[in-house]
Amino acid sequence: MWVKSGLIPLLFSYLLALVLTIMPLPTVLEPWRPDWVSLVLLYWLIAIPHRVGFGTVLVMGLLTDILMGSTFGIYAIALVVMAYPALRHFQRIRNYSLTQQLIIVAVLILMKRVIVYELEHVLNDAVFNLPYLYPVLSSAIIWPWLFLILRRYRRRYLIR
Repeated sequence: MWVKSGLIPLLFSYLLALVLTIMPLPTVLEPWRPDWVSLVLLYWLIAIPHRVGFGTVLVMGLLTDILMGSTFGIYAIALVVMAYPALRHFQRIRNYSLTQQLIIVAVLILMKRVIVYELEHVLNDAVFNLPYLYPVLSSAIIWPWLFLILRRYRRRYLIR
């Protein structure tokens, strides 16, 4: 029953995003790690907003907080704020070209990164470094391929 409704493949994509978030990378590539959780959530928010909503985003944010070892709730708040425009305008975003979507995704991830930084700065005296924003660029570059891969995945496993 769960496989038919596409729940298991959907949960697997979330799990894969969390694993890719903490997977070790070479030191040179570490600052460029794409924001996998945000990318996967944005795709599902745009593709199937009737199944993926703020509850899913909140849970993924709390899981990201746990994995990243940050103050509990920082990523959850930032992801919920990032998800609002995507859910509000999913029909428009869905009809944009991949290049236009790439720009929107970059702006949303930039917004999320700024919120996370500001909360970390207020709560933990974090210091800003320019490499903190590199994932915005790498996520934007990866978006078209991730979009196409997840669309094929959604169609193959009948995630509706």
